Amino acid sequence: MADYSPSLVKSLFLKVKKYPRFSMGEIEKFCWMAVHEHKHGVLPSEYDIREIDEDLYLQLLQEFKQVN
Repeated sequence: MADYSPSLVKSLFLKVKKYPRFSMGEIEKFCWMAVHEHKHGVLPSEYDIREIDEDLYLQLLQEFKQVN
């Protein structure tokens, strides 16, 4: 698993919390959206199948799970 800087993970963490209609019940979706936006520069469209950085996604998801 790649190790990302704590500042990158923290900035994505804060970005996720600011998304409209953010919900801890859909945290996987919101983390995926943030990592997609980080990699591709735009939020995903409804049927976007571009790959994301799975290691970064898992680190971001873990960050949320540590908070709760």
